[in-house]
Amino acid sequence: MIGSIRAYDFGAGVRRLATRFAALAVVLGAGLATSAVRADDVLAPDALVKKVSNDVLDAIRADKSLQTGDPAKLQSLVDTKVMPVVDFERMTQLSVGRPWRGATPEQRDALAKEFRTLLIRTYSGAMAQVRDHHVEMKPLRAAPTDTEVVVRSQIVSSSSDPIQLDYRLEKKPEGWRIFDVNVLGVWLIETYRSQFKTEIEQGGIDGLIKSLAQRNATNAK
Repeated sequence: MIGSIRAYDFGAGVRRLATRFAALAVVLGAGLATSAVRADDVLAPDALVKKVSNDVLDAIRADKSLQTGDPAKLQSLVDTKVMPVVDFERMTQLSVGRPWRGATPEQRDALAKEFRTLLIRTYSGAMAQVRDHHVEMKPLRAAPTDTEVVVRSQIVSSSSDPIQLDYRLEKKPEGWRIFDVNVLGVWLIETYRSQFKTEIEQGGIDGLIKSLAQRNATNAK
């Protein structure tokens, strides 16, 4: 990704993890399972992570087309059950870093759109690999008054070593929302920020938008 599309493949580092570890399919599955949870019925962040991770895994196990990698079904699952409960604007802002401040509203919208598409396609591909995985939660270290927390978990399978998955969540009026994910010690925002930095230095915000759009167009073929 650094320098140009040919020199560095956007999302390659994350996709390599997805290929190697099937349970990466639920890396962003720690939001609400559906939008039906009410604002006055908000779960604790660790309970939310456990509930929805299991819901996503159960959905995959119950649907043969998801297990065989149906692109439309996989993307729909990510798009409807995961992305609506991710604070995607903040995730994009932190991934872009300081240049976000100078971006126009139109550029911000375009960045968020292309970045969202990239992540959906990245994690949709991993979902087809889920089989007997289940989530195990670690004790939550947070005070009741905290508005940002880290929820730690691991995905366990009989066919692979446990996979560390940690989530940063912020408490919003509508409930807890994810804005960063850690896979095996690597935070998503940190990874993309370092990758986006050189692209922005060479082509500005518009150059980054163009590169993301080209990558998404290639993936769609």
